[in-house]
Amino acid sequence: MATKIRLARGGAKKRPYYRIVVTDVRAPRDGRFIEKVGSYNPMVAKESPERVVLDIERIKHWLANGATPTDRVHRFLNDAGLLTRDARNNPKKGEMGKKAAEKAAAAKKKAEEAAAAAAGAE
Repeated sequence: MATKIRLARGGAKKRPYYRIVVTDVRAPRDGRFIEKVGSYNPMVAKESPERVVLDIERIKHWLANGATPTDRVHRFLNDAGLLTRDARNNPKKGEMGKKAAEKAAAAKKKAEEAAAAAAGAE
């Protein structure tokens, strides 16, 4: 059976609370799980120790048995020192889309024309 360590959402509307659970990969996100191994409360301050609570021993057990963490859980485990996560690089993230680039070019051209007209009028 393939297992994952992932987040299961709980809490009220607009007040999320997540359990970190070990589950079968075919189970629904908030459905049946094998074991609860921690919790994550994004409503708490980032410096607070209650934000992410992990059962380190059980997580080590499940990782040894082949469970794969999701990206977010992998980040938590990296912060706890259990796993190492390589930094990712997305060089295209900062680039504008086609329409935004066209609008920016049109605005720049219009500003240059206005500056040239103002310089010519003087």
